[in-house]
Amino acid sequence: MRTIYSPRHAGHAGNVELNSGAIVPAFELPRRAEIIRDRVREVGLGPIEAPREFDLSVAARVHDRGYLDFLPRAWPMWAAEGRGGTAMPFVFPVPGLRRDRPPEDIDGLLGFYAFDAGATFVEGTWDAVRASHDVALTGAALLAEGERAVFSLCRPPGHHAGSRFAGGYCFVNNAAVAAEYLRGRGHERVTVLDIDYHHGNGTQEIFYARGDVQVVNLHADPVREYPYFLGHADERGTGAGEGANLNLPLPWGTGIEPFMAALATGLAAIADFGPGALVVSLGVDTYREDPISRFQLDTPDYPGIGAAVAALGLPTLFVMEGGYAVEPIGANAVGVLTGFEEG
Repeated sequence: MRTIYSPRHAGHAGNVELNSGAIVPAFELPRRAEIIRDRVREVGLGPIEAPREFDLSVAARVHDRGYLDFLPRAWPMWAAEGRGGTAMPFVFPVPGLRRDRPPEDIDGLLGFYAFDAGATFVEGTWDAVRASHDVALTGAALLAEGERAVFSLCRPPGHHAGSRFAGGYCFVNNAAVAAEYLRGRGHERVTVLDIDYHHGNGTQEIFYARGDVQVVNLHADPVREYPYFLGHADERGTGAGEGANLNLPLPWGTGIEPFMAALATGLAAIADFGPGALVVSLGVDTYREDPISRFQLDTPDYPGIGAAVAALGLPTLFVMEGGYAVEPIGANAVGVLTGFEEG
């Protein structure tokens, strides 16, 4: 399996986030990607390659143009005010406030285009986001060119980013961009399977009214867990997308047996949908020692997840998402990939 990786992700570093009422160093660290890359080499998964360069035309089909225009301007606007450190929002247009007119001030724009204070900016953020986007699209292009499976080692992650909002460490929705690319390369139907601990609210929002891209999420139940406001089982899609969205929320403390049962339900739904290609939002914050999650999966469990996905027999792109127990992240993420290869 080919792995796509860019060292430019490291420019997004040293930022802080708002977590549990405190400003703390971001859990989403450059070392996450570096440890996964090293594990790919260690197990001999396959070649590690640099991404091709892409414009934002595919991203503009899943993201609002104003939002995409804002992302590269965020840090320069912040710095133009004489500020350093980390740019983050502090005010949000909740229901009852106007969302039809973007502010002109950087503080207003940061809140206008975000749903939390977790996707924060430093000087190198946009370059890292662009590289992550290119990593995802390179993987999708290789899949369209005939590869059975590719691993896009994306950082920053993407699945919490919606059509016009950032959040949860995510800016451009890499999985959604990859799925949209594959739709334009001969696949009438594509599925995004999200196995991250946290619901992929951005991916759901982007495709919720579409019937050509199925979105299947296994995740912690939002009645108790971030992102709280999407991810319930009764969210099935709307309009042309009705029935193409499947949420499988699970309780805190979920271990491998109920997780695999939910995965079997999701995989059966994917088989029924009949996609031509599969994009897997690969999060391993389901691990029992993850600092911001509450599932109980262990390192030996991850290859079985990959093997189950492989049984679908679909061209598959793995796009890296979450996982914040940093030292075990390589064994856990690459365990899914080796399980797929052996499945």
